[in-house]
Amino acid sequence: MAVGTYPVVGEHLTILNYERGSESWPLASYESRGGYSVAKATLGGSYQPDDLLGEVKASGLRGRGGAGFPTGLKWSFLPPVDDSKPRQLVVNADESEPGTFKDRVIMEENPHMLLEGCVLSCYAIRSESTYIYIRGEYVPAIKRMTAAVEEAYAAGHLGENIYGSGFNCHVTVHSGAGAYICGEETGLIESLEGKKGQPRIKPPFPAVEGVFRYPTIVNNVESITAVVYIAHAGGQGYRAWGTEKSAGTKLYSVSGPVKRPGVYEVPMAYPFKDLLNNECGGMLDGVALKALIVGGSSVPVVNAETALKINMDYESCEEHGTLLGSGGVIVIGEGTCMVRSLMVLLRFYHHESCGQCTPCREGTGWIERICSRIENGHASDGDIDELYRIADSMELRTICTLADAAAWPTKSFIEVFRDEFEEHVKQGKCPHGNTFPDHLNLRGGGAPQRREDPEHAFIA
Repeated sequence: MAVGTYPVVGEHLTILNYERGSESWPLASYESRGGYSVAKATLGGSYQPDDLLGEVKASGLRGRGGAGFPTGLKWSFLPPVDDSKPRQLVVNADESEPGTFKDRVIMEENPHMLLEGCVLSCYAIRSESTYIYIRGEYVPAIKRMTAAVEEAYAAGHLGENIYGSGFNCHVTVHSGAGAYICGEETGLIESLEGKKGQPRIKPPFPAVEGVFRYPTIVNNVESITAVVYIAHAGGQGYRAWGTEKSAGTKLYSVSGPVKRPGVYEVPMAYPFKDLLNNECGGMLDGVALKALIVGGSSVPVVNAETALKINMDYESCEEHGTLLGSGGVIVIGEGTCMVRSLMVLLRFYHHESCGQCTPCREGTGWIERICSRIENGHASDGDIDELYRIADSMELRTICTLADAAAWPTKSFIEVFRDEFEEHVKQGKCPHGNTFPDHLNLRGGGAPQRREDPEHAFIA
């Protein structure tokens, strides 16, 4: 039984269910497409909270922020309802993973669908409060979401006694301050509480003790938005696409030398080669595929041969030595220096480390400097192995996964493109003719030295 009405603009478009490029964000546009009808029907008695939670579980929806944890199962971890400890919903819109920009599209082009997802999710978990935490650099998204919240309150879609149902739902838009680490759920919670954005040691997990020490569910923008279709079509309806373990549809942010970069929604298990050729129009003329980062900068890189065998789901990615992650598809073309590409990524992770854990605080800077030596022609014969060894020793030794996010690409870049690293060392320069300034030139091996980086003004 379908709950509410739902626009059909494509056979698998559950989130990008509007004409791209149109003025899709105002409330009038969303309501004309059946917007909020699912919430009205749900609060009108189509579902009880536990029934809706059961449909989310049955849907097989997995967190779309990168971890891929089953959403309904996560919701079920909440302790029994206690009026003295009201449950909270936090929407993680701190989309800072390099190569990922799908949540930005939702917030800027379809903000009311996210808000309807918030109402439904709050109803299912018995919460009356939602915080949408948006990365500070996303100024247009912050403005668009703030305006959408104001429209929704004015129209009675948010607030007290929504639709006369007796259910209350309040939404607060909160701007971050531009820190990658606040994409980690407990770092986000610390920041939301007004503290320095540093991850907490778990347990306790947020479902037990989260924002303001209340039981809290933290989910990604795409995950919460997907709840609208699940409530409409039911869990089994959502499973019309994908596989048993990777159900539904997924948004992918595609960047690199392709003819039509952008954000695309396709069914789970969609072949990467079809995403590349059908949605993105193929590689730019004269550019061949060299490598692929399939799920954002923190996942292992694969070469072109492996990339063309991947189906876009969790199982296929793991089978081929990488991770689906957040769906940040970075296409790398021939002629790209893989050493320099890694150096750029490592500079990001070094800069964004919160400094709480020694393996991350010291390790990210160490591997960045070694990679810079290799790229700029000042490496010794043992630097490649040293780079790999340090990255390997950073894994699973910190409170959050930022150190892992730097280590995984480092190890995979070396494993897949070691010959390119060796050529840098052999020639004493970048074979691709890079003239990138060697402002991090530290000759020789050993522990990192303490010095100031004049370009980024941080102490390394």
